[in-house]
Amino acid sequence: MNCYKVLNKQVYTQGDFSIVPIRYEDRLDIMKWRNEQIYHLRQHKPLTIEDQNKYFSDVVAGLFGLEKPNQILFSFLESDMCIGYGGLVHINWIDKNAEISFVMNTELEREAFSKHWILFLQLIEEVAFVELKLHKISTYALDLRPDLYPVLEKAEYNEEAVLKKHCLFNFEYVNVVIHSKFNNL
Repeated sequence: MNCYKVLNKQVYTQGDFSIVPIRYEDRLDIMKWRNEQIYHLRQHKPLTIEDQNKYFSDVVAGLFGLEKPNQILFSFLESDMCIGYGGLVHINWIDKNAEISFVMNTELEREAFSKHWILFLQLIEEVAFVELKLHKISTYALDLRPDLYPVLEKAEYNEEAVLKKHCLFNFEYVNVVIHSKFNNL
């Protein structure tokens, strides 16, 4: 298992669920889910195996040894099977904030969207607030998934901003909704 130099603890667990430093073996599942869910991601074209392998070798591999990486990515596991991935991205080490990124197995979205989002948020908050002592974490979501907002609010994230007609989607500009949570520990 790769380890992040910036983290003292590498594995965060809740019951049968855990996040571990992103695993190379999960890259093709992650590529598949990203391509299936491209509509809500900041990804302009479907990924190829070559794209994904290059990203893992050129970007991900370099994150583990950094004192202050700009992102910390995890595989989200249920009983050692990868069912999603995400982490803290756009980390601002000066102001102590970061954006949360999370993509789950597309097949699980219909029945377990809320459950897996809540679990992932609880685990990533331990990384962000307990381990890294960040001040604030946020989500940045194209206003295309209304089921996401009640989940974020249930996890005590507050809607902080709506960027009106901010991103082009299917030839129309859509809003971006930002939810945030502050470190109260």
